[in-house]
Amino acid sequence: MKKNIKKILVLFFALFLLTGCTKVLKDGKKAVVYENKSVRMTMYENILCQPESEGLIKEYNKYKKKVDISKLPKCEKFKIKDSKYEGLWENLLVKPLAWVIVRANKFIGNYGVTIVLLGVLIRLLLAPFSFKTMEQSENMKKMQPELDRLNKKYEGKDDAESQQKKSQEMMVLYKKYKINPLSSCLFAFIQLPLVLAFYEAINRVPVIFEGKLFSLVLGTTPMKAISGGHWAYIIIVILIAGSTFLSFFMNKNSQPEQPGMNQNVMSIMMTGMITFMSLSLPVALSLYWIASTVFTILQNLVIILIKKRKAE
Repeated sequence: MKKNIKKILVLFFALFLLTGCTKVLKDGKKAVVYENKSVRMTMYENILCQPESEGLIKEYNKYKKKVDISKLPKCEKFKIKDSKYEGLWENLLVKPLAWVIVRANKFIGNYGVTIVLLGVLIRLLLAPFSFKTMEQSENMKKMQPELDRLNKKYEGKDDAESQQKKSQEMMVLYKKYKINPLSSCLFAFIQLPLVLAFYEAINRVPVIFEGKLFSLVLGTTPMKAISGGHWAYIIIVILIAGSTFLSFFMNKNSQPEQPGMNQNVMSIMMTGMITFMSLSLPVALSLYWIASTVFTILQNLVIILIKKRKAE
């Protein structure tokens, strides 16, 4: 099992080694930042299509040697095969996802709403994996007392023979409770590349990061906006913090207790870390996170209601 996990990790990181990642446009060593009355945003060198706003076009034209936007297709006509090949990561995930966002927006008409709906759709597609993960967590809770007894049985026995017997008995427990150690990581392995691909697509398709949801510009970060006096962006940080904490709070009861670990403290620490990170994430990616997290909360509520009805 450990060998399988190592193989997946190697393949996962190999994907990144073959990648074409977002390149920040720089003037010397300084990142180029576009600013107007409503927003401040970082500009990127390897965008996939042309910007539309006059201000951003004018700003990009100052750096024609690094990025000649006249040679790029308009975003509404962007195709997956457009632009030069920059690696498997870009061609397998970033470009297709960017194309889906642009095409979906033709029907929806607002990139913020499009990203929220796509976030929900992706979670619906991943629902079987998340249900499997929750099922595994429930089985782990049921197995925990027997696992504790097993650990106590072999406490202080560090010789190779004892450790081998312990591993064999542990595998018997996994089989008894239908637990696959690898499946608990499966959802994360699927979800993480999608989040990163969303980040890439947002930054590399100008019409996405030029778009707005209400007055919030999708390509800027709360930190850049708030530092420029645009305090409305604090609502994104609040929504990230609230939805993330509620999600962790609801999930902690389905996780087995870890020795020496306070679940409430861990929930607060993880929420704090993700909230802090959200200050530096584009609003569009934060919308995806919020939509995905709220979907998880509602999904958990449905599961709780189903369990209560079965228990009655």
